[in-house]
Amino acid sequence: MDARVRKADHPMPELAAFMAKLRSAFGDEAIDDAVRRGKNGEPVFFACENGHAVGTAMPASDNVWQVDDAVRDRNYCSGCNGECVGLGVRCSDWLKRGNREKER
Repeated sequence: MDARVRKADHPMPELAAFMAKLRSAFGDEAIDDAVRRGKNGEPVFFACENGHAVGTAMPASDNVWQVDDAVRDRNYCSGCNGECVGLGVRCSDWLKRGNREKER
């Protein structure tokens, strides 16, 4: 990998710090190989920070689940199976509704 990554004034400082930890855990050879393959077009390494990008991102897929605020702000309740996600209903209200229907 470029020697610039080891400089303190790197344009992607968080990436540089993370890569240093990866290098200590997995060794230079493994990390250099992944970065080199990413730079050569394989979707095995991609990083983006401060408007700079390196490597190859995974191709876009239609078979993905888009996360929205209904999931991000979710507090899963005891007994919840996730059926209320995306309905704009609080988990507790959904569970009450289900219990009322069971009682009928």
